[in-house]
Amino acid sequence: MALRDTSLPEPSGPATPGAGPVGAAPPLAATDRGRLLAGAHHDPHALLGAHPVAGGVAFRALRPFARAVSVVAGGERHPLAPEGDGLFSAVLPFSQIPVYTLLVEYEEGAWETPDPYRFPPALGELDLHLIGEGRHEQLWRALGAWPMVHEGVAGTRFTVWAPNAQGVRVAGDFTHWDGTAFPMRSLGSTGVWELFLPGIGEGATYKFEIHSRYGHRALKADPMARRAEEPPNTASVVTASHFEWSDAEWLRGRAATPPHEAPFSVYEVHLPSWRPGLSYRDLAAELPAYVADLGFTHVELMPVAEHPYGPSWGYQVTGFYAPTARLGPPDDFRYLVDALHRAGIGVIMDWVPAHFPKDDWALARFDGDPLYEPGDARRAEHPDWGTYTFDYARTEVRNFLVANAVYWCEEFHIDGLRVDAVASMLYLDYSRDSGQWEPNAHGGREDLAAMAFLQEMNATVYRRCPGVVTIAEESTAWGGVTRPTDTGGLGFGFKWNMGWMHDSLEYVAHEPVHRKYHHHEMTFSMVYAYSENFVLPISHDEVVHGKRSLVSKMPGDWWQRRAGLRAYLAYMWAHPGKQLLFMGQEFAQGAEWSQEQGPEWWLLDEGYHSAGDHRGVRDLVRDLNTRYRDTPALWQRDTDPAGFRWVSVDAAEDNVFAFLRHDAEGTPLLAVSNFSPVVRHGHRLGVGAGAGAWREILNTDAARYGGGGVGNPEPAEVTDGTVTLTLPPLATLWLTPNAR
Repeated sequence: MALRDTSLPEPSGPATPGAGPVGAAPPLAATDRGRLLAGAHHDPHALLGAHPVAGGVAFRALRPFARAVSVVAGGERHPLAPEGDGLFSAVLPFSQIPVYTLLVEYEEGAWETPDPYRFPPALGELDLHLIGEGRHEQLWRALGAWPMVHEGVAGTRFTVWAPNAQGVRVAGDFTHWDGTAFPMRSLGSTGVWELFLPGIGEGATYKFEIHSRYGHRALKADPMARRAEEPPNTASVVTASHFEWSDAEWLRGRAATPPHEAPFSVYEVHLPSWRPGLSYRDLAAELPAYVADLGFTHVELMPVAEHPYGPSWGYQVTGFYAPTARLGPPDDFRYLVDALHRAGIGVIMDWVPAHFPKDDWALARFDGDPLYEPGDARRAEHPDWGTYTFDYARTEVRNFLVANAVYWCEEFHIDGLRVDAVASMLYLDYSRDSGQWEPNAHGGREDLAAMAFLQEMNATVYRRCPGVVTIAEESTAWGGVTRPTDTGGLGFGFKWNMGWMHDSLEYVAHEPVHRKYHHHEMTFSMVYAYSENFVLPISHDEVVHGKRSLVSKMPGDWWQRRAGLRAYLAYMWAHPGKQLLFMGQEFAQGAEWSQEQGPEWWLLDEGYHSAGDHRGVRDLVRDLNTRYRDTPALWQRDTDPAGFRWVSVDAAEDNVFAFLRHDAEGTPLLAVSNFSPVVRHGHRLGVGAGAGAWREILNTDAARYGGGGVGNPEPAEVTDGTVTLTLPPLATLWLTPNAR
């Protein structure tokens, strides 16, 4: 099959005909020949290339559809004799193996190229040792397709882990997707296959042709591909990074303060739909400025890794090491991260190690057998999503995932990983009925291998990447999610507080007249608020699939719904824990999120009659973030019970909640929420002695936010430890002893 990659060299010019062959090369054993041609040979380098024999050097090449093949050495051309089936060979009169190339002639032309089968392995013994132990923390540098100079020749090293395969070949656009010419060699017990292909460089597309032990052949995308074709195409792409980072100062500074003691407010983004049609570079021109203007400290990107099905939002990954090509090449994604860092914005990325789809060209039964998934079908099948789970008990699979977490942090300077669906990993009986799972060695339902994997991943990331934080989406009462691994915890930095999210949204969805019966739904979170380090998430999951947008969850007319939303957001920002808000909710989008249309930006247009209503909510979010960052009481002691005190916890009839937050020096902030639609004049709160007066620093009922302007324009004096306030309807107040 003719090579057609433009990086291949042209013939070096007419070579002088050399001496004829000494004789025919020793014939291949029938078994070896059959296995080689079928793509099922473990050591093609022993059959192809150059090998000393009696009377000279035997040369053999496998070039299907070639008209002729010659060896070019020392400026002389030596024709090889055809053996049939694309094999050419001869014994040539050399005393030792020369430096040589192959001149391969096809009907459409001739190509001169170094022989791939004259090169020693391009993968080192240390790499193989670490792969074998499952401890290669930079696995992407050992496996996959790496452009490189090997033995003085430019090309690409292809390596893949396929321990159950009978043979593996490289196929690509440079072979018209026929892998016959390029069988790979097995590098022993590690299960790694390797081949260095001269002349193949960046931009070439490829797959691995796997010959299973059952005799089946399949073209598989590279599990370690660092670039993929844009879907619906599925090939892997040879790539190398040429990006020059400019965020060194950011990286140095991000580890200065532990994240649970620092401001941490997150804007969650689905990149393809934030501004539909924008590339990574287009987004870099708009997203950092927008997020910085609103005052968020971080963005959280829904999964960026390559996925074939767009409506999965990235949660069914096939290319764990490749940023999605829908928005541009990998270096353009680096450009976006760099731009966010230069704007002072941290980047968190959703990471999905819980499952993968069953596409036959991807990870599923990769080498003909269950490899990345467990061999037990009951454990392999994920009952909720029609996908496969990972085999966390297998060292190589665990290495694949741990190295992947490190990869995004080291290669793309990601500042945090939000780990999706942790609960589905931790429990053997997750969504399974009796008989569909087996207890662990201790008779329990915990997946001990998944626990060990998560602990290893967290410990490795924190050791290698100072300042990076990991966040668990874990919806159960599993203890120690954010406890250090050396004390038996899972080692995450934060955990999504799904209980707070569920309870608080349930509360605000009730009509105010009924809220007194659900008062505990807003107070119960403080019973366990310090059991973990929490993020309070209002994520994409809460504004899709019939759940309605955040403002549409609020009861009442349009004014009341916006007021309720503003009160809820300010309550959320004052509550212990970090904040996360999904795009579109910052300006009270009325419709659910649509991945095709993205946020309803037109609601903010000058010509829209209610644009001011939506801008008012956006202005509040900006002010919440500004006040939040400027007020250490709201973030400095998020994990310290001494940083919080209820002031009014049982005012169920009034729908009022009030609490104090304190910073490390004891400076307080008073947060008061009135979730009833009536003004409460003369509302007394026991704040204790110490402050002479409390002044509003934020009022969600302010006219500039679209409210009625009810509040406390003058400082409220403290008498006998009590402050008397006017509480606006459906509003939250923040007050401090001195104006900030």
